[in-house]
Amino acid sequence: MDGRERRRRGVRLAAAALVALVALAGCGSDASDDSAGAPAAAPAERDAVERAGGAADQDGGKAEQGGGRTEQGAGAGAPDLRVDQRSIIYTGTMRVQVENVDEAARSAIAAVTAAGGFVGGDQRRSAAADARAELELRVPAAKFHGVVDELARLGRQQRREIRTEDVTEQVVDLDARITTQRARVESARRLLSRATSISDLVSLENELSRREADLASLEAKKERLSDLTSLSTITVSLVGPDASTADEEAEVGFMVGLRGGWKVFLTSMTVLLTVLGAVLPWLLALGVPLAVLLVVLRRRRRHAGPPTTPPAGPGRPLPTAPPPVPAARSGP
Repeated sequence: MDGRERRRRGVRLAAAALVALVALAGCGSDASDDSAGAPAAAPAERDAVERAGGAADQDGGKAEQGGGRTEQGAGAGAPDLRVDQRSIIYTGTMRVQVENVDEAARSAIAAVTAAGGFVGGDQRRSAAADARAELELRVPAAKFHGVVDELARLGRQQRREIRTEDVTEQVVDLDARITTQRARVESARRLLSRATSISDLVSLENELSRREADLASLEAKKERLSDLTSLSTITVSLVGPDASTADEEAEVGFMVGLRGGWKVFLTSMTVLLTVLGAVLPWLLALGVPLAVLLVVLRRRRRHAGPPTTPPAGPGRPLPTAPPPVPAARSGP
């Protein structure tokens, strides 16, 4: 960390010296020729400022590389750190069977509040002895195991699962990246204060906004990790005395299949009746008029009767009978 600060300070001093030399050169040019020296000094000074900004950005890149090396060093020396020096996320899941779900839920909330935590979620279902309560509790990491043991004593513990995630390397990496990004933001602000043209001002403002947005994103990630490491999460399910663990175990057998098939049948009938109820108004609106129209057309055909042969007239020949069929002759 001291090496990076010394390099950064050296770059800043070099940039300041370069700006001073350019300013002195501009003053000398003004003394010799006011008409030509003054316009040339301003672009030279801007170039010097841009080179100084580039040097600062390059120094920020070196600092970021140094942060990466620091992260690797922290990862390599991770076994030497104590537990209280590491950033660990604790997550617990429990299922406890109790006599009275509401009373046990109040006791669990009181235990978490006394430990300095709070309730993140509370879902309850009252069904006498088959009641259930789902609580999401946030407790300080230092008191995580003590609160878990206290919750287990509320009744008969049926399940407990504790997971840990070590995020020490991520925290170290974020710290290094935040330090580097802050240096880049300060560099952009210094360059913005020295801008002399509208185009430089606009480009530097856009660059500063982008760097500040990146810094805010890194800081938000750091706050999220800090929240997860400082406050652990415990999800506890409190169930009544008549609740069974059959819903959590894989069941097989004829009765299980029969219950499943009956549920599917009832669901299918419900869907079928729902569809029929949705289609029935359309059938009544379209089917009844269509049926009436068919009945009317059929009655008209029945009253019309069979078609008749028109009578013979003076200009119309009479129908001739078909020629007789010769009878079959008998043998000789």
